[in-house]
Amino acid sequence: MMMRHPTAIIHPNAQLADDVEVGAYSIIGAHVEIGAGSVIGPHVVIDGHTTIGRNNRIFQFSSIGEIPQDKKYNGEPTRLVIGDNNTIRECCTLNLGTVQDKGVTTIGSDNWIMAYVHVAHDCVIGDHNIIANSVQFAGHVEIGNRILIGGLSGIHQFVRIGDFAMIGFQTRLSQDLPPFVTAVGNPAEAKGPHQEGPRRNGYSDVRLDMIKKMYRTLYRAGSSFESAKQEIAALRGREPEADIDIDNMLSFLNSASRGIVR
Repeated sequence: MMMRHPTAIIHPNAQLADDVEVGAYSIIGAHVEIGAGSVIGPHVVIDGHTTIGRNNRIFQFSSIGEIPQDKKYNGEPTRLVIGDNNTIRECCTLNLGTVQDKGVTTIGSDNWIMAYVHVAHDCVIGDHNIIANSVQFAGHVEIGNRILIGGLSGIHQFVRIGDFAMIGFQTRLSQDLPPFVTAVGNPAEAKGPHQEGPRRNGYSDVRLDMIKKMYRTLYRAGSSFESAKQEIAALRGREPEADIDIDNMLSFLNSASRGIVR
């Protein structure tokens, strides 16, 4: 049986798996779908065309699936899609997408999203990310996987963040941050390669060494951006097991439209 507090208001058209828990005074809208094993705390509002996967936990006072903070929004049935196994702590706000972009805001799986985080319209959040308290994502931000973002950081609209990047406390990020790079400051500056995250996820010494080589090429060799990309491409084949990381870096750099953090 579905476990819900008698004060919770759940629209009859909402689709909740039988074992979804809903806490006191929470409100679930008509177009919401929530997968098995998820727990919705007290005083949570979930509205809009919102799909939430399995085994998510959403804490009190969060607002999930509300309309975007965009003056151009005119009531279109845009969406919010959340994957599985996410923890969304107190007072988070996750908004719907807009028709000016892809029409959907996407949160992946296995993310740890701490209190007061704002995810604006049309953002794409990957998997296994740790997003600390009061991080603010403007619209259209895209981040990859296994990224660490320090508390009170602000991410400018349309910025992209690569896999295994790390952002320090109170950072203002207004340009793209490549994979495996640590950045901090206002404005953000690159401070070194991020290796601890990859190490904890089983990267070999060979791959960790390649991360350092790519960082030195991009930031310490004095090369232009285009020359650095060519030099990184020339590393392919030297250590075949690290080619996947080189390809990841090059794919990101070749699609950087805002410039990268320097």
